[in-house]
Amino acid sequence: MSTILDDPTPALAARLRLERDARGWSLGELAQRSGVSKAMISKIERAEASPTAALLGRLSGALGLTLSALLARAEGRPDRLARAAVQPRWRDPKTGYVRRQVSPPSAPIELVRVELPARRSVSFPASAYAFVHELIWVLDGHLTFVEGEDTHELDAGDCLALGPPRDCTFSNAGPRPCVYLVAVVRQG
Repeated sequence: MSTILDDPTPALAARLRLERDARGWSLGELAQRSGVSKAMISKIERAEASPTAALLGRLSGALGLTLSALLARAEGRPDRLARAAVQPRWRDPKTGYVRRQVSPPSAPIELVRVELPARRSVSFPASAYAFVHELIWVLDGHLTFVEGEDTHELDAGDCLALGPPRDCTFSNAGPRPCVYLVAVVRQG
């Protein structure tokens, strides 16, 4: 079984720096585009801080990448086959939620399995959704998904297509973990 990446990881730190450098951006420019402080970005790039899912969502959105793509690039996975035993997993240090990259990085659609612990929530800025279409399919439990001003209550088997990019929050108020699949397709 694959191990869960509890950041900071040198691979993620190096990848973030590589992505920033490839765009010719200073720390200040990435900070301005993402809304994340220069000091925090610097700590992440030096593998001195454990970034949360929300923070990585802001950084990946500013870089024009999905969170899954940023994590997959950090893992350096070029295969077309993603065996369950080696699918990268990442745990958010703040909420304990675990995301597993199910699909291979070369696939035209990203599939991400998320386990959101009981009584936890995680938020992402609209910028994380600016260049993608997403579906959320609840596999087990109950998920409250807040999309801008709209609240969606989703039970096992329910599937929601996200609307235009808005700030979003995934919440699990229940007594057990909620498991859901996120399908992501890049726009045009």
